[in-house]
Amino acid sequence: MNLTNCTRVTEFILVGLANVWGMENMIFACVFLLYLLCLMGNSLIIVMVILDHHLQKPMYFFLSNLSCIDIAHTTAFIPKLLVNYLSANNSICFYCCITQLLFYFFFGITEFFIITLISLDRFLAICYPLRYAIIMTSGACFKLAMAAWIGAFFSFLYQGVLIANLPYCTSNIINHYFCDSGPVLKIAGGDTRLIEALSFVVTTVVVMSSLFFTLISYLFIISAIVRMSSTNRQQRAFSTCASHLFVVCMLYSSVFFVYLRPNLKNSSFRAIKSVSWLHTLIAPMLNPFIYTIRNNEVKEAVRKVLRKKTLAFPKV
Repeated sequence: MNLTNCTRVTEFILVGLANVWGMENMIFACVFLLYLLCLMGNSLIIVMVILDHHLQKPMYFFLSNLSCIDIAHTTAFIPKLLVNYLSANNSICFYCCITQLLFYFFFGITEFFIITLISLDRFLAICYPLRYAIIMTSGACFKLAMAAWIGAFFSFLYQGVLIANLPYCTSNIINHYFCDSGPVLKIAGGDTRLIEALSFVVTTVVVMSSLFFTLISYLFIISAIVRMSSTNRQQRAFSTCASHLFVVCMLYSSVFFVYLRPNLKNSSFRAIKSVSWLHTLIAPMLNPFIYTIRNNEVKEAVRKVLRKKTLAFPKV
């Protein structure tokens, strides 16, 4: 086929989620509820960190970055998915699709870097408490966060530009609920081997290096916890680490399954769509609760805000 004279598509059709007859409203309600919990939980973290000066510490600085990422990451595609469920038109314009794809990977890669920084912060706080304040200064935290955001931006930028410039002539149906790289490459014309190779290398380097540093940090943390004299402190610390590692394992395992494939565009997208929910919505919804559920400082900050609201609006 001569791709040079083809008429480029101006919009794509998103297949969306697998529709189960009679359960469309329930699926819509579940997606909307999960998205609402994600927005509320992550927004609460950001507001608490801004309002309470006791939470303006490195850990909460990185956690608020993670909350911003989770809100932006899910907002990149969930509203469009919900709109498609309410309407019979599942189309998305070409440039909207490319923009969605770029933002999705930008925020997704940034999330891995920030999770690594959170584990590094906990490692320094637990294993080197006397040097922690000297190492994790506000300036150092800001530079680390900026490096994470900038590094993520340039990690996928080149592949995104290449994907945007591919010819799309034969089909405009994307077998996914958002514009993901594999389904988009599936319908693209031309040679996509370079893009697939670059995506595989970037994903491998980013995900594997992030996972390596995160696991190493938690191994040192667990080693330090074992040496604690107080049994109660050990149990609380182990419980906190276990919840953190649960989210980390869920996030990384789903990304491994979806993206660590040399031939991404020929994968089974039905299975990929099912697994993708773990890192696209479930993990962002769980993050604020997992990282703060046993955190007394956050609980106290919430109580302070609620007390202020109660005093500001006394009962009549």
